[in-house]
Amino acid sequence: MTATALVLYAAVLAAAAVVVWRRPVAALPLFIVGLAVHNVAMDALHASGVRGTSLTVIQAWKEVVLGVALARVTVDAVRARRLPFRPQLVDWLALAFAGIVVLYALIPQDWLGGAATTKGIVYALRHDLTGVAAFFLGRAVVPSWSRVRWLVLATAAVVAAWGLVDAYAISLDWWRTNGTVAYFRDQLDYPYTRALSGLPENFVYNAGGEDDVLRRLVSTFLSPLAAAYLCIVALLLAPRSRLALPLVALAAAGVFWTYTRAAIAALVFALLLLAAATRRLSLVAAAAAVVVAGIAFAQVFPEIGPQTRYTQAELAWQRANGQLEASGGPGSTKRSSESHVSSLRAGAEAVLRHPQGYGLGNAGEIAFRTGVEVHAGESNYTEIGVETGLLGGLLFIAWNAALVVALVRVRRPALAAALAAVLVVAVQTDAFGIPWLAMCLWWLAGSGISSGALAGRTATGVGRRCGRATGRTARARS
Repeated sequence: MTATALVLYAAVLAAAAVVVWRRPVAALPLFIVGLAVHNVAMDALHASGVRGTSLTVIQAWKEVVLGVALARVTVDAVRARRLPFRPQLVDWLALAFAGIVVLYALIPQDWLGGAATTKGIVYALRHDLTGVAAFFLGRAVVPSWSRVRWLVLATAAVVAAWGLVDAYAISLDWWRTNGTVAYFRDQLDYPYTRALSGLPENFVYNAGGEDDVLRRLVSTFLSPLAAAYLCIVALLLAPRSRLALPLVALAAAGVFWTYTRAAIAALVFALLLLAAATRRLSLVAAAAAVVVAGIAFAQVFPEIGPQTRYTQAELAWQRANGQLEASGGPGSTKRSSESHVSSLRAGAEAVLRHPQGYGLGNAGEIAFRTGVEVHAGESNYTEIGVETGLLGGLLFIAWNAALVVALVRVRRPALAAALAAVLVVAVQTDAFGIPWLAMCLWWLAGSGISSGALAGRTATGVGRRCGRATGRTARARS
């Protein structure tokens, strides 16, 4: 099975690489759709016997495609002897952040007090630089905005629809025994506890008792958070068309059934930002409606949500570790809120106490997976600050703040709102480390600046030559 899978993978990847080399813009739809099903596909391959290094090679398809697209853009720029875009402040900030990341990857760990493994440093490099690489690729390769909006919305709708079917029709016992636990533990190195038989604890929500346990929508991402963030981006980028309404309804259901309060709060914030940028009072009303709907859904979810139960072994483990008594069990509101607040506080204190940073691989899920001390967790800002020092953390914030402002200035308010929503949830979770967001949203943000700036220069009759150069490299109106 492994040999067959590798041969098929090599053939498909080679074909994709050829297509992307000829037209780098083709990588974006591959990411939008492919990354949405990546986790469940890799889980299925692991269950079928494709494991270890072989599966790691297959998992790297996304980095290969990204590298091919970047290589083609670089070759075109060298041949033309000019950049495919006009550098702005946001580009220099992104470059500065990337430089700090590379520098901290090279500094010996013992100089900084870190203990990351080589594997952890490589993981952290990929984590911190993927979004930067996608952003610069987006600056050079601008896709068709209308097609992307429909594709993102359709993908989110499918993810939400499948997640609802899974939550209501597929027993949690199936997930406990289908090999997913081994995939997380053995392939991804996530040593999840026995609180949910080795599954991620956020697969469920504890409504207040041993029998009041509800499934959350995890869908193809195998994560309620990633599924929720995709749906938020899709809602904010959705085409203004009646034909889009059924897809919008499914994406909205995806947000609510993940039962992620931070996602709803981020959506409200993004709608208010979009209202301010476009001066549309209807969006303020939409934000208020989301608040009301969120509160109402929180009240009815325990009644309409997909019911499940803990096993006796899980209950015994939770009682022995005080989880049921202290916090209502895994996935409970109280436990989640306390965890986020305490983690954010501890991470901020670590950055201020050790402003020079500990080096890459000493924070977040990467430290957790590689078995070293976790100096900061969950928040992107504290994790990056712990790894690359206070300067690195401030550069990351400055780059993304400048990116939001630039998108507003070039009249791409929907993209600005989508990025702002993700940056809000990044306060309490590793949103930047979710491949779909890093490769798709940051690509679109870079493209938004390029297309908006080009439109502005064309409208004023200034910079037409630069505009033609950008269009030649991008071939974006595909």
